[in-house]
Amino acid sequence: MDSFSPDNIYSLPRLRECQSVFRDRTHAGRCIADMIKESDAVVLGIPAGGIPVAAVIARTLGLSLDVAVVSKITLPWNTEAGYGAVAFDGSLQLNEKLIIQSGLSRKQVRVGVDKTRRKVAERTRRLRGEKPLFELYDKTVILVDDGLASGYTMRVAVEALTRCKVGRMIVAVPTGHSAAVEEIARQVHTLYCPNIRSGPRFAVADAYEYWADVSESEAETILKTFDTVLPTEKSS
Repeated sequence: MDSFSPDNIYSLPRLRECQSVFRDRTHAGRCIADMIKESDAVVLGIPAGGIPVAAVIARTLGLSLDVAVVSKITLPWNTEAGYGAVAFDGSLQLNEKLIIQSGLSRKQVRVGVDKTRRKVAERTRRLRGEKPLFELYDKTVILVDDGLASGYTMRVAVEALTRCKVGRMIVAVPTGHSAAVEEIARQVHTLYCPNIRSGPRFAVADAYEYWADVSESEAETILKTFDTVLPTEKSS
């Protein structure tokens, strides 16, 4: 493991600029867990794809697991492309440049934001149930997703957690575009990303041999069964 500029980013040189480096999200979580040396932290997974990765990290390190619901605001004609994101506390960030380039009207933006806020509220209730909002004051938090492309979703999550007055904020993602990784790293204490890639085209899925969307029911099952599963041993 080495330091990637800036000096709070940690990656694996052998994986840099490579594709298909993880078998699946479980393998990716084990890879990150081997890099992290934290014994007192709360692991927060961003649903839905970040939950399997976060669960492996939490189990391997013997840490507690919770969920930080954040959702991108997608284009009406392309549910894979987002022009912003909404966090669990209702906070919002918009990509104004992309909004203009896409020709979205302000009405379309308002509709998209309102729809996404409802989605975040519903997903939070489903994945967290009646549990009170986590108390993170002065705690170390490890915020996990399955990858960083534009970084919008992670940025909104980081800002929301900053308002919770956490102690140290650590971001852990298996793969990320170099530009997004460096941008997020400026907002947190430490960022772990074993597979950093650059270039004009980037897809999170390219880092995985097996890739499929994680359903809300799958994420819900992982969270519900987490406390009943014994910590797994680290994999080499």
